[in-house]
Amino acid sequence: MDKKTNSHDGTPIAYERTGTGPAVILVSGALAAGSSMEPLAARLSDGLGAVPYDRRGRGASGDTAPYAVAREVEDIAALIDAVGGSAALYGMSSGAALALEAAASGLAVTRVAVYEPPFALDDGSGEERAQYTRQLSGLLADGRNGDAVELFMSLTGMPAEMIADARRSPWWPDMEAVAPTLVYDDAAMGDGLVPRERLASITVPVLAVAGGASPAWMREAARAVAEAVPDGTYRTLEGQTHAVDPDTLGPPLGEFFSA
Repeated sequence: MDKKTNSHDGTPIAYERTGTGPAVILVSGALAAGSSMEPLAARLSDGLGAVPYDRRGRGASGDTAPYAVAREVEDIAALIDAVGGSAALYGMSSGAALALEAAASGLAVTRVAVYEPPFALDDGSGEERAQYTRQLSGLLADGRNGDAVELFMSLTGMPAEMIADARRSPWWPDMEAVAPTLVYDDAAMGDGLVPRERLASITVPVLAVAGGASPAWMREAARAVAEAVPDGTYRTLEGQTHAVDPDTLGPPLGEFFSA
């Protein structure tokens, strides 16, 4: 990230801009820095100014206690000011929840696209989420960052053998370093349910996308988001999973943001 802007509370937020067209700010999901969005940014740069950034507590950005989702919304507001006063947003996974909240907060957002926001459709998972929040907070308070990352991976459904392989990988220390931000993503998800009332206040077009090879609940969550906003569209990318291919995702996003 070669540029920085200061958020309302003084926290430096690192970002970069690829391309020279209208700005699209790319909001990453849990444990991911802005660099995770660079392949997609490259595919959007023909006609758009893609803006990946390091969310607070990650990469080259700073962090300021106490955390609140509103501070991350202010980070996006600062980025919007830095790139010209208005921008579209793209959010990935839990970053999608943050992008939607930013739009609902009345920022100068022109359009929003999201990929597989991991909302639940009913409150049957409420106790599971509450237990996750308690366990996550406890592990981080004890300095057990690696166990916190493992807990998150388990929540996503990753098999135990894959988690064990991950812990032996060379990038595991990087995951542990940003583990405290898992609390931020947990907060951005609220109670875990589709925030229909909040979504109903979004006045700009919203595109909700899911992978055809992803679990059915992810597709239904994206569809529910599209149905909850006044101007929403749902789209499935056949053969894609939560680890969506930027080459496949880029064209429909470019079409949506350029409309």
